[in-house]
Amino acid sequence: MSGKQSKSINIKLNVWRQSGPKDAGRFERYDLKGVSPDSSFLEMLDQLNEQLIGEGKEPVAFDHDCREGICGSCGMVVNGVPHGPRKLTTTCQLHMREYRDGAELWIEPWRAKAFPVLRDLMVDRSAFDRIIAAGGYVSVNTGSAQDANALPVNKLAADLAFDAATCIGCGACVAACPNASAMLFTSAKVTHLGLLPQGQVERAERAVSMVSQMEAEGFGGCTNHGECEAACPKGIKVDFIARMNRDFIAGSLA
Repeated sequence: MSGKQSKSINIKLNVWRQSGPKDAGRFERYDLKGVSPDSSFLEMLDQLNEQLIGEGKEPVAFDHDCREGICGSCGMVVNGVPHGPRKLTTTCQLHMREYRDGAELWIEPWRAKAFPVLRDLMVDRSAFDRIIAAGGYVSVNTGSAQDANALPVNKLAADLAFDAATCIGCGACVAACPNASAMLFTSAKVTHLGLLPQGQVERAERAVSMVSQMEAEGFGGCTNHGECEAACPKGIKVDFIARMNRDFIAGSLA
């Protein structure tokens, strides 16, 4: 590397502004100059907020926490794509070098009945928490610690369980789905326990409880568009939905 700094770029932003759940909301236009291509998307929004505060205006509210692609809180739709144009990438991991100088961006929150807008780009995703809570518990024996190899786990099952457990609950699958379905999220949470020995006791019951809670929250049904998998920053596969459906049927017939 030469050490030469990247040339800054200018961005035209159309940001969704909404003061609360009952506000109709609207897009507001901002011109942001001197953006470093090496800055992250959220750092660009930080720069915008510094500009707005300096002008005596209300800053844009958006969710964020770890900024490392782990917590799933940074979700927003950029030019119609959840988390932006880069596959397997959360918004906080997206960098401004993805955009050319003078690019125009449209930034809005997740759009789903079950994700009501709290303010600007922030939505209430507590429905996901209630789905997880509906899954209940895992039956395990307590007492003295077992040997590390006391519960052998099939390698394929272990790998699939890990793949499912990588879900960060960001909601991109819901935002991408034309039905606002939470099937991919719910199936990941059902599957990562259902594949392991410790999760077998409540396996079918867990699927029924979590799917029932998902439906009660107002999420739509799955019609196999596949947009959820395409938008997922962790690459969760729609295969897990089929597995959850089988567990759900088994639990419903029990």
